[in-house]
Amino acid sequence: MSSIKLSVLDQSAVHQNETAQEALQHTVELAKIADEKGFHRFWVAEHHNMKERAGSSPEVLISYLLAQTNQIKIGSGGVMLQHYSPYKVAENFNVLASLAPGRVDLGVGKSPGGLPVSTATLQKGVSQDDYPFTEKIKELALWLHNQKHTDEKGDEIRAYPLPPVPADLFLLGTSKGSAELAAKLGVSFVFARFINSDERALEEAIKAFQQNVDPHVHKKPSFILALSVITAETNEEAKSLISNDEIVKVYLKSGKTFTLASEENAREFGNQSGEPYEIKKQERKVIFGTQEIVREELLALQKKLGIDEFIILTPIDDAEKRKRSLVLLKDAFHHDHAETLA
Repeated sequence: MSSIKLSVLDQSAVHQNETAQEALQHTVELAKIADEKGFHRFWVAEHHNMKERAGSSPEVLISYLLAQTNQIKIGSGGVMLQHYSPYKVAENFNVLASLAPGRVDLGVGKSPGGLPVSTATLQKGVSQDDYPFTEKIKELALWLHNQKHTDEKGDEIRAYPLPPVPADLFLLGTSKGSAELAAKLGVSFVFARFINSDERALEEAIKAFQQNVDPHVHKKPSFILALSVITAETNEEAKSLISNDEIVKVYLKSGKTFTLASEENAREFGNQSGEPYEIKKQERKVIFGTQEIVREELLALQKKLGIDEFIILTPIDDAEKRKRSLVLLKDAFHHDHAETLA
């Protein structure tokens, strides 16, 4: 088993008594620390019409973060592709990849990233029925790799500029179906355990991914696990820093399920959906403790699941303690893995 790669996901959360400007500045500071400490990637999220989240435009934030850092890969976790034209997303990330070749990641997700009212506003005047997500991500992959398209008149279209190194494409999800889709498309998959902590769902996703990856592809895609981790000097402190130990899900009568930041958001989502709905809470699995405990838990997960990269979300309200947690985590792996984690 190769050494663990550690990466970071930050949601630009606006905590109590903070402004959105302050939340974004904390994201910038966290990215700089991740760069200095040798984390592998730093990703930012996309949320809409949520006062608790400042990151509504990851591509804009990514551009700024690339300019503020030196070597770490910067990307989206993720762009909510259902809202957008794959052509425009490809143009955005081709510009980014031209500015910082080899440092840009494009993670895309299937969830709305917000409430029904914001989804309707983002997609106003655009029919989604004849443009399924699977077709969108296939088209996006072609645009990113300089594959020409031909319109109805036979004219060629490309997503300029053409970067020397295209952005790496990832699919984000929480299910077996999403993992299978990623494998068939030949793109890496990120399972968000901080959204779905069901161990059976995770194991089914890993199995589906492994069974559907083409063993003959030039660049084999990876299965990556995104999870919540808090590291502190003592177990007691680490436990006290957990800001939210519940996952809130809203189940619509149509069969769709969405994960929200709070029960208030879930109720608002259900009311806006216009469907009968049910709200359920699930325990959020957070790995927490001292450096030694957290390190051993991640190594055990690596051994059990065969996963070599973890994307770390740090659910701590206090910005300084959030930074400290990441520093402690990276230092926990420094002595025996420093040469491969940079």
